[in-house]
Formats: sequence, structure tokens, C-alpha cells
Amino acid sequence: MTTGDSTANKEFKKEIIETHSAQETFALGQRIGLEALPGQVYTLIGDLGVGKTVFTQGVADGLGITEPVNSPTFTIVQIYEEGRMPFYHFDVYRIGDVEEMEEIGYEDCFYGEGLCLIEWANLIEEILPEHYRQVTIEKDLEKGFDYRRITIEEMTTV
Repeated sequence: MTTGDSTANKEFKKEIIETHSAQETFALGQRIGLEALPGQVYTLIGDLGVGKTVFTQGVADGLGITEPVNSPTFTIVQIYEEGRMPFYHFDVYRIGDVEEMEEIGYEDCFYGEGLCLIEWANLIEEILPEHYRQVTIEKDLEKGFDYRRITIEEMTTV
């Protein structure tokens, strides 16, 4: 795992990490889980098959969650409470509109005492919290089948 362009100031932080195996992508997620604080929100962006689930499984492991973690594509949200804090894993790919998120009670998760990770968050941008971290996972087949470029950025909606 290599870390590239890392810029930081009061307003903006961006980190680019290159991974070369599923294990390295898992380890990065694990680091996020270990460092996570209650109330943090991460969005997860990436095409199908880039490793979003492997990354998420690493986050869960870093939080101390031992039960199987899969994408909640058909349930919208999966809540794990066995770790050191609750883990709210959203997959909003099948959301028709933000009213469905209100029915789920998303505010309790987004503004709760756990870590929130939202896949396909671009579909619900209007309800994202004021501050969150965006994780973008990209492939580059020219650099190898298992290569991933993972960008983590501080985002502000105001």
C-alpha cells in the first residue's frame, strides 16, 4: 500500500492511497475503522467490482465487528452493533427518492453515536450532513488487475 498526494489545511484534506491487493484494500478499511470516531460519516463511491465491499469489511473489522458484512443492496441499511460503536452501512443504489431515507430514519444513523458508511451517496446528496469524508475507489487495469486508487477527501456541503 502506498500513500500519494496528501494535502491538508484547515478547510480541506485529501489522501490518495494505492493498493495492490484485496488484502491491502481491506487493511485500509480496517485503519478507517480503528481510527473512527462516533458521528463520522463516510460516503463510498466506485463502480461495481472495485472493492467497496472488501473496504467495508475492513472498516467493520477495525470496529471489532466479527459477523459477516455484505452490501445491503436490497435492505438499504444494515446495522451492526457488536463493535466498539454502532456501524450503519447504507447502500442507497435502489433508493427512489430521499423520502425513502426518511422512512428508514436515516437521521438517527447520520447524526448518531456510530460510524456511518453510505454507498452510492451521490443519489442522496441533498440530505448528506454538512461534513463527511468521501472515499472513491477506482481501478486502473494498466497497473494490474488488483490495483486500486483510493481517494479519501474531507467534504463540506455549505
